[in-house]
Amino acid sequence: MEETINNYDDILLMLDSFIREPAGFWNEFYRNREKAIPFFVNKPDENLAAYFEQEWIRPGKVLELGCGPGRNAVYFAKNGCSVDAVDLSEVSLQWAAERAEQEKVAVNFIQSNLFELVVDRGKYDIIYDSGCFHHIAPHRKITYLNLVHHALKPGGHFALSCFEAGGPLGGVEMSDWEVYRERSIKGGLGYTDEKLRTIFKDFEVVEIRKMKEETEDSTLFGVNGLLTSLFQKNK
Repeated sequence: MEETINNYDDILLMLDSFIREPAGFWNEFYRNREKAIPFFVNKPDENLAAYFEQEWIRPGKVLELGCGPGRNAVYFAKNGCSVDAVDLSEVSLQWAAERAEQEKVAVNFIQSNLFELVVDRGKYDIIYDSGCFHHIAPHRKITYLNLVHHALKPGGHFALSCFEAGGPLGGVEMSDWEVYRERSIKGGLGYTDEKLRTIFKDFEVVEIRKMKEETEDSTLFGVNGLLTSLFQKNK
């Protein structure tokens, strides 16, 4: 690649090269399925199940950002949704496809860089992100927000689970400028209720809370250290 800056996109690509983990990193991360990674379990997020139970969201067209091994994508499909699930890692998507086949549900898995994803305006009723946003460097937040705004229908819902600032899972507390001084997000950026409200200020807040911790024998995934949030786009 020619290392020349001719436009705004070239600046973003340069900053990506300093901060962002490449596809190879995530392929290796998912290759060993026996690793003691909490979200490798085949269970949906407890907050996602609660959204359906409380009828805050209903079956519709879903886009999942950073779907990993597909546990939430499969849950959406089992609950009558039409699902497009995106991840950078081919290895994670292979695992996710196996899970969908085992559950006998149809999910459209898409291998793509999130910021190269092309979708129709207002295509989705629900956009879901469990664990992707806290790996996004500050210079890509605007791109991320533009994607969500573009893809979500008026009145649609956007749900997010991310590291709690200073929580037991990491959730490093750094200023945006400090990320670039350190040239690292140190495993994942941490967020607070206030910070999420500021970033997603153009959405109506339905709920922001800590994820509920679930027991090992629960059918749902829930760990201490994540914040869950549900937003609605203005109609």
